[in-house]
Formats: sequence, C-alpha cells, structure tokens
Amino acid sequence: MRNILLFVVGFIAIYLITTPTTAFPDPVDIDNPTIQEIGRWAVKEHVKKANDGIKFVKVVSGNKYPDLDLGTHYDLIIDALNRDGKDGKYEAEKMVLAKGQAGVNN
Repeated sequence: MRNILLFVVGFIAIYLITTPTTAFPDPVDIDNPTIQEIGRWAVKEHVKKANDGIKFVKVVSGNKYPDLDLGTHYDLIIDALNRDGKDGKYEAEKMVLAKGQAGVNN
C-alpha cells in the first residue's frame, strides 16, 4: 500500500513539474476579436450537434492554458440566448492546435 501511495505522489509531482503551463491559467482578453470569434465558433459547433438553437452574444470571461506541444486550450464562459430568447451562460472548452486546427468540447 505504501509503495502505491509513493508511486501516485511521485507521478503527480512529475506531472506538475513537466506541465507547469497547464497549472496556471492566464485570463483571456474578452475585448480581443479572436477570443470572440472562438466563442462564436464554439456556439456554432454546439448548435450543429445539439440543434438547440442557442445564439451567441459574447464571451464574458475565460482562461487560456498555453501548451508548447499542442497549442492553446481555452476555457470560456459565453453569454448566449436560448431558443426562447432567454439569456444564459454556457461554458466551452476549446483546443487550438499549433497547426491551426481546432477541436471543441461544450
């Protein structure tokens, strides 16, 4: 049991040492047009999958996690309107890969 605990603690320590950029997020500049476009794209992709008719209003906050190997991971809070026109907040996670490709989970 002690060996397993030491292994887990060691693994976590190595992970935190080798990936320091993911441990400390930087806030996004919500006035940056690129950040707003990422949010707009995330809502558009969500609607394609969920067909729930939400409409993008703006990104209201978020963090970015630079990753030297993959690109930048964004965790955004998006203000959007539902099908009935009621305001709501949605969270979107998006990874922008180094070669300009993108993937999203929302």
